[in-house]
Amino acid sequence: NEALAQHPASAALRLAKAHLLEHLARPHDALVCLDEALEVTATATPFSPEVQLRYDGHARKAQLLWQLQRCEEALAACEEALIRFGRDPLLYSYKGLLHFATGDWAAALSSFEHAYQYAGGGAAALVAVAELLKLGVHPPLAEVFPSVFSIVIGSVSFAGSMVALAKLQELMTGTPITYPGQQVVNGLLAAAIVGFAIAILAIASIPFSFIALMLLALILGVAFVLPIGGADMPVVISLLNACTGLAVAASGFTLNNFALIVAGTLVGASGSLLTKLMSDAMGRSLTNILFGAFGQVQAAAGGAPAGAQGRSVRSASAEDLGTLLAYSQRVIIVPGYGLAVAQAQHAARELATALEDRGVGVEYAIHPVAGRMPGHMNVLLAEANVPYEQLKEMDQVNDDFKNADVALIVGANDVVNPAARTSPGSPIYGMPILNADQAKNVIFMKRSMRPGFAGIDNELMFGPKTVMFFGDAKDSLTKLVAAVKSA
Repeated sequence: NEALAQHPASAALRLAKAHLLEHLARPHDALVCLDEALEVTATATPFSPEVQLRYDGHARKAQLLWQLQRCEEALAACEEALIRFGRDPLLYSYKGLLHFATGDWAAALSSFEHAYQYAGGGAAALVAVAELLKLGVHPPLAEVFPSVFSIVIGSVSFAGSMVALAKLQELMTGTPITYPGQQVVNGLLAAAIVGFAIAILAIASIPFSFIALMLLALILGVAFVLPIGGADMPVVISLLNACTGLAVAASGFTLNNFALIVAGTLVGASGSLLTKLMSDAMGRSLTNILFGAFGQVQAAAGGAPAGAQGRSVRSASAEDLGTLLAYSQRVIIVPGYGLAVAQAQHAARELATALEDRGVGVEYAIHPVAGRMPGHMNVLLAEANVPYEQLKEMDQVNDDFKNADVALIVGANDVVNPAARTSPGSPIYGMPILNADQAKNVIFMKRSMRPGFAGIDNELMFGPKTVMFFGDAKDSLTKLVAAVKSA
């Protein structure tokens, strides 16, 4: 208390006080202190020390609320932390346990799956290291080979997933990070990994060898994902998920666990197939995605860099847009990651219901790589009980846009950017997109004018048929629901 009197803006001191209050069995006072710490760090910038303090505050608040049997509030704290800090395995584990506590088994399993995806590869690698320590210096090849495989693939998957997470959460730039001689460095890393693997298999399994192997694989995982742009992250995450499955399957051989072998093989096979399907949907080969430095802003014509000056957009109020929607005959909703961040799927479903009550036809246009995970939009909308027949894949719905009165874009960006069709110099040129620009009217819902992961402005925002509606997706959709009902 004396220290806080001298440094009232110190979040670290408030977190320390909350920790002490918890040990003094004063959880309610600890919660008040945590809220004060979170308020102090509300304006924390990326990479500042306050960001870690804010994360600790959110996680601790969720734990305290759970202990006080205030599970719904604890879930809300977890959701806010996940939105701000990304897919953290620990937070997803908390969220899964809280869903179990509230009886929501399906949501619990979904949360644990997210935690597994980011931690599974690392866990498989650590298990393999532990098994090699137990096997001794000259183990049989049939026992050591699965462990070496699990160390390499699991470490690459874990480190790559962490870099992908940082790119997706904008903790680092989403554009490709390249440097002279990068391929040479990656080749040397791969050669060193192969060398250590052969040494372990053919000569001796000593701790120095397999720990060095794991460290080199972790470095390669980082180096592998750095030159890949943020717009390609859904494909990369799917590939890394497949690698995690293979690492877990190898751990199953190491531990003689049939369940791990089957589950890991299923994840690896399905992830590999999904990766191929997603790269095909983007109109590019997997090799081009992994090694083409896609997402880098180029100086060529077309696809203006983000932040182009001197261009204006039209915006409108919720009441005006509600009237436009209410008197339409056909509306196509295009969901994107902004909908997922705001957890606005239920609000979108409510808006669709309000429109259907007025006789308006509603469909959802799903791009294969919308969001940040394969099938992200499908899962979210299914959670909101959107009828399956209203979910239209890109090939099914693209010809329908020209007959739609309104294309309502909720948090999507690159997947509706016309530069993919019209600007050969654009980094997304050639990527199949949704033809939202062909609708009679376009309502573009975004928090701001910030670009997507391709790093270029979306020409659709400046189109003559487009009206911008700025704000959080959930709040904005709720306003539209009220406007439609009152129109």
